[in-house]
Amino acid sequence: MPKRRSKGFANPAQTWDARFSTDDYIFGTAPNVWLAQHRDLLPAGGRVLAVADGEGRNSVWLAQQGMQVDAFDISPVGVSKATRLAQQANVQVNYQVRDVDNFDWKVGEYDAVVAIFIQFADPDTRATLFNRMKSALKSDGVILLQGYTPKQLDYKTGGPPNLDHLYTEELLRDIFGDMNILELQAYEAVLREGMQHSGQSALVGLVARKPFG
Repeated sequence: MPKRRSKGFANPAQTWDARFSTDDYIFGTAPNVWLAQHRDLLPAGGRVLAVADGEGRNSVWLAQQGMQVDAFDISPVGVSKATRLAQQANVQVNYQVRDVDNFDWKVGEYDAVVAIFIQFADPDTRATLFNRMKSALKSDGVILLQGYTPKQLDYKTGGPPNLDHLYTEELLRDIFGDMNILELQAYEAVLREGMQHSGQSALVGLVARKPFG
């Protein structure tokens, strides 16, 4: 019998609004460690899109690196907190309250697209999202993506409980195989990213560059 495919949250904006409705930043205010480790791939002054950016920890850090940053999230509460975080850091980020379908995906717009733990997406939404991310890149632009692998279901230290929302190296290699994959690695590490990502974690990181032409 085939596995039942999940459909994600019934009311995702309400779900994330409820999660973000606290004075604390539930994923912390420091950037994702894996993203920060790949700082040298981000061209100074380049344009970058932070997908489903939540409370803004990664978009603010990107702006602090001198990038021109666009970011969106489905949660008005999350975007409000992100805006406040950017103001406190004295940086400019173009925030929008959008979901995958109503964000204005422009072709060839960005030097980099950053997608950190965007595993709200069921397989159909994920396929649409990944294709739009690739299309939004300029030639020679990079996608930097981190997510959880299925082993994360054993650790329960963050991420969705849905197997089909998680990533494997094979899945990412298949989806991004039309790009130049610079790095693709499944690994384990201890995360300390606020109250929601805390403890031993099963992770995968992808860096892929869009070919010229």
